[in-house]
Amino acid sequence: MKISSFSMALALAASLSLSPALAEDVYNVALDGTFAPHAMPKLDGGVEGFNVDLAEALGKELGATLNVTAAQWSGLLPGMQAGTYDFLVAPTTVTEERTKSILFSEGYLNTDFQFLVKADAEEVESLEGFKGKVIAVNKGSAYDKWARELTDTVGWEVESYGTNSDAVQAVMSGRAFANVAGNTVSAWAAKKNPALKLSYLHSTGKVFALPFPKDKPELRAKIEGALECLKQKGTLAALSEKWFGVIPAEGSAAATIYPGYGIPGLEGYVAETHELSCS
Repeated sequence: MKISSFSMALALAASLSLSPALAEDVYNVALDGTFAPHAMPKLDGGVEGFNVDLAEALGKELGATLNVTAAQWSGLLPGMQAGTYDFLVAPTTVTEERTKSILFSEGYLNTDFQFLVKADAEEVESLEGFKGKVIAVNKGSAYDKWARELTDTVGWEVESYGTNSDAVQAVMSGRAFANVAGNTVSAWAAKKNPALKLSYLHSTGKVFALPFPKDKPELRAKIEGALECLKQKGTLAALSEKWFGVIPAEGSAAATIYPGYGIPGLEGYVAETHELSCS
């Protein structure tokens, strides 16, 4: 696997120099290189993270080369639609609206709302347990909007901060009881800081999946087959433990091979029986 932020023209030139037999085994893919712990800059250059390792594992399973470009999130889906990228390895939440223009693989991670508290904080087992507490959120995020909509229902106080790191710091300093963010981001923060721990998990029912152009169902099927092999081998579970400090629960997206291709019940799903052929 090669990780590069160089112009995709260079990658295209390189792929054109390959023999026809090898060309199909080279894929140009992309992710957001600033979304820790999924992808983030390394001190010595390049990027690292869960999705970087996922791309590498997919390449090994396929016996293929994945040229990974780190780019801004806002340009990833348009870039794929324009043909710059064959598919994306960025964590992308599957929504009904997105399935109208994008093909998705089956889910590989659940994307839920996770609360983060001090390591010695009381245990909270429901939203009602946060009544009267101050909840710190990243200003303008989906978690900010969600928490504020529940202010009257739960009875908590919501404080917004410029970054999620600032919101986590508010918990550390005692200005807030808890921070709420995505489950993987919260797990990463708890893994890095023993003074913090994970608290209540609010399930959204949504998942991260790999996006593909709408007219590439055969490519989706090929890559999804490799993704399922990584689940079967426990590779995804190992990556979850490495980056999030969490072993995926039975029935979670990282531990479940789903029938067919895509997300059952949503547009683009193909209920096609297939057997795994893993390396």
